[in-house]
Amino acid sequence: MYKKIDELADRRRRVELGGGDKKIRSQHDKGKLTARERIDLLLDEDTFVELNPFVENTAADFGEAPGEGVVTGYGKIHGRAVYVFAQDFTVFGGALGEMHALKIARLMDLAAKNGAPIIGLNDSGGARIQEGVISLDGYGHIFYRNSIYSGVIPQISVIMGPCAGGAVYSPAITDFVFMVEKTSQMFITGPKVIKTVTGEQISTEDLGGAGVHSSVSGNAHFTSPSEPEVLDEVRRLLSFLPQNNVEDPPRVYEKADDGWVDDMIEVVPAEGTKVYDVRQVIERVVDRGDFMEVQQNFAKNIVVGFGRIDGQTVGVAANQPKVMAGGLDIDSSDKLSRFIRFCDSFNIPLITFVDVTGFFPGVNQEHRGIIRHGAKILYAYSEATVPKISVITRKAYGGAYVALNSKAIGADMVYAWPGAEVAVMGPEGAANIIYSREIANSPDPQATRTEKIEEYREKFANPYVAASKGMVDDVIDPRETRLKLKQSLEMLKGKREHRPSKKHGNIPL
Repeated sequence: MYKKIDELADRRRRVELGGGDKKIRSQHDKGKLTARERIDLLLDEDTFVELNPFVENTAADFGEAPGEGVVTGYGKIHGRAVYVFAQDFTVFGGALGEMHALKIARLMDLAAKNGAPIIGLNDSGGARIQEGVISLDGYGHIFYRNSIYSGVIPQISVIMGPCAGGAVYSPAITDFVFMVEKTSQMFITGPKVIKTVTGEQISTEDLGGAGVHSSVSGNAHFTSPSEPEVLDEVRRLLSFLPQNNVEDPPRVYEKADDGWVDDMIEVVPAEGTKVYDVRQVIERVVDRGDFMEVQQNFAKNIVVGFGRIDGQTVGVAANQPKVMAGGLDIDSSDKLSRFIRFCDSFNIPLITFVDVTGFFPGVNQEHRGIIRHGAKILYAYSEATVPKISVITRKAYGGAYVALNSKAIGADMVYAWPGAEVAVMGPEGAANIIYSREIANSPDPQATRTEKIEEYREKFANPYVAASKGMVDDVIDPRETRLKLKQSLEMLKGKREHRPSKKHGNIPL
């Protein structure tokens, strides 16, 4: 028996060595960690349990693939179970083959059965060419599970090297994508193929690096300068999330406060034309100012992310007046809609700070489909059954007012600050239309226009008109915003809302 045990130990050491010392050194020389080093950094210490270490590839003629080029198993983050796979670039460049895919698919099934998040550490050259179409079939099994388990368990992808061809579609289906700056890339076809087909010349980094996907394409949600930092951010994100779709997010009990924020009144200028950073509002509302922004560098005119209020995880969405006056365009509509649907899938209450002039005008936006994209926001808020609270800080005009969690589409509570303007359009534009004849016939058109703008603002563009019609639940002192949100979340914690039975809706994609 001792001989057999020694043989087992030898086999395990060979698997754990992956592609061998030379390839491990090469990985380190690129500033990259090995699959096992990454898992050790990600998980709580000494909690990783490996699964299927002795699986072998079916195309043995092309050489051995220890562990089949992927490490799979389970462990804990913050004491809670997670399932993780890490592609091993030292073995066939992390390329995916039949048994490689089987290991990942079985892990995903276990994660779903046990109601725990799954994290994929991607570092792969793509499909294993020597296995032919079988490797493509393997991708299909993974994509299928990504789709079926979407909204059931949180799925997180971390891109830690190349991710090319069919390999990019699995991360694209998952909930959040993390990338490491300068060392990770995603693209369907690489620079060489693009040059051959289209004649365009571009570097790998400029085509599919972290900077591109976090700011231009919107495919990445988070980036960090190094692998340890990106893995630490994954751990931080999971601290806000529940294990699955039938659990509530973990509650972090905070020392009670009265919810009164003295300097809130100074953050937002009363004049609607002056800009401010809405993050300053959010940071004064969430516990300890701890706000984890999602897609910080993409569609900056909308801010979304996670925080806590009185220890309870909340999803926060807010117009950003610093960018495009907080107006909604195609990219921000997509960003917001997806965030809303994630929060609704995993029982995370939604808080929306509204300061919006409308949907962004322009021929380019109209021709690219702002109608269809903007409709996603309406759909997402209407569909969501989690507690939904809105705070109108300044402007709420037109269709954008309706779309951003208004009472009409299902908001549970809507608050407005005293200076808020809720109307079909801004007073300036409305006065020009409604009083155009009076202004034109006046001996002093400019003075008359100014007078009519104030008249419209007083009669129509104030929160009390909306409040009188029940579209605003209360007009509040800005300094009591956190208090009102705490009270509302406590009141709504037992919320139950049902939708008509159906297979699924048809969101305007």
